[in-house]
Formats: sequence, C-alpha cells, structure tokens
Amino acid sequence: MKCELNQNGGELTAALYGEIDQHCADEIREQIDRELDIKNIFSLIIDLKNVGFMDSSGLGLIMGRYKKIKARGGKMKIVGLTPKTDRLLEMSGIKKLIDKE
Repeated sequence: MKCELNQNGGELTAALYGEIDQHCADEIREQIDRELDIKNIFSLIIDLKNVGFMDSSGLGLIMGRYKKIKARGGKMKIVGLTPKTDRLLEMSGIKKLIDKE
C-alpha cells in the first residue's frame, strides 16, 4: 500500500495505491492527518483509482477523515472510483455523505 500526498493551495489530494486493510489503514490515516494538521488543510480529495481491494478498515479510514474535515468546516471528495470501490461505498452508505467523481 502506498499513499501519495499532494497539496495544491488549501487542498490536499491523497492518492492511494494497492490494498487498504487493517495492516496499513492506521499508517495511511497518520500520514493524511499529519498533513491536514501541519498545513491546516480544509479540503481533502481521496483518489481510489489505483486501489484493488478495500475492507472495513478502509471505510473507517475514509469516514474518519470525512469527520475530521467536516468538523473544520471543510469539504471532502472521493475520485477515481472503480466498480469494486463504488459498490463498497454504496453498500456502506458513504456515497450519500461524500461528494464523488
């Protein structure tokens, strides 16, 4: 699993690669949260186009970042949904909460 972070002004994009499961979700969360806090980011984009597998740990990762950004009055968006990740987000109800492309 790899997490590539890119900042553009007040917006942070987290491009995720590989599998998001219990073995890597905490590390990814720490990476994203560190950037959000250090740079006082209010807009987060999570790019899932290169994610082949995601379990409930990945859903928790996404929801936790959503709550953090929302508490700041910011916005979050999910991009790059594949049929697998789209279905998982649909079944979990996350698609109703978070903007997506």
